[in-house]
Amino acid sequence: MTYCFKPSALQDLRKLPKSLRKRILLKLDFFCASQNPLKFAKPMKDNRFGQYRFRIGDYRIIFDLDPNTEEVIVLAVGHRKDVYR
Repeated sequence: MTYCFKPSALQDLRKLPKSLRKRILLKLDFFCASQNPLKFAKPMKDNRFGQYRFRIGDYRIIFDLDPNTEEVIVLAVGHRKDVYR
C-alpha cells in the first residue's frame, strides 16, 4: 500500500523537527508495508477530520483510505493537542 500527502499535511510535517519527521515517515512506511495497515489505525469518532488516525508517540497522523486505489491519503500531521483543531 502506498501513501500520499495533501499539501496542508506536507506543510504540517515540514514544521516538525527533522528527527521527528524521520521517525514519522519511518513509521508510516512500516504501517503501509504491512498486509493490513488498518490494524495499527484507530477509527475517528468525528469524521470531519478524516476516517482514521495513526498514533506515533504524542503525534498523530490523520488520514483517509481510498478504497479504489488502496492508498493512504494523509490529511494532517501534528501533536495530539493541536491536530484535532
